[in-house]
Amino acid sequence: MRTIDLTPLYRSTVGFDRLAAMLDAAMSHDLGSQSYPPYNIEKTGEDAYRITIAVAGFAEDDLSVESRDGQLLISGRKSREEGEKTAYLHRGIAERAFERRFQLAEHVKPVGATVENGMLHVELVREVPEALKPRRIEIARNAPRQIDSQAA
Repeated sequence: MRTIDLTPLYRSTVGFDRLAAMLDAAMSHDLGSQSYPPYNIEKTGEDAYRITIAVAGFAEDDLSVESRDGQLLISGRKSREEGEKTAYLHRGIAERAFERRFQLAEHVKPVGATVENGMLHVELVREVPEALKPRRIEIARNAPRQIDSQAA
């Protein structure tokens, strides 16, 4: 696997620690182990997104959705009844435990999750605070200029 040295990025930037750490983490993950369960990421509106994960065989109680430290953590663990022994002739539905992590951009927050037809849908919204939104500054017309009397 190819590695990238991010040391120059750390030396010449201020405040981009999270971005560099995210790039480093993305490059270090083994992509082969991240194939189960399959998922989609959709943009459903200007500031709205949806992550859909195939969770066939999992009940709502077997699934967990958490948001912490700028990450969305989705996990599933099938609960088995004591003494439940099933003899499969063919087992094509994995139902194995999983954990998926998604790095969320700043101001993106999960607002809800539903399970429908074996699919887990997690709704996300970007909520930019008013202080960070662009605002228009009106230009005053024919306003007298104030001259600093000490500068003259």
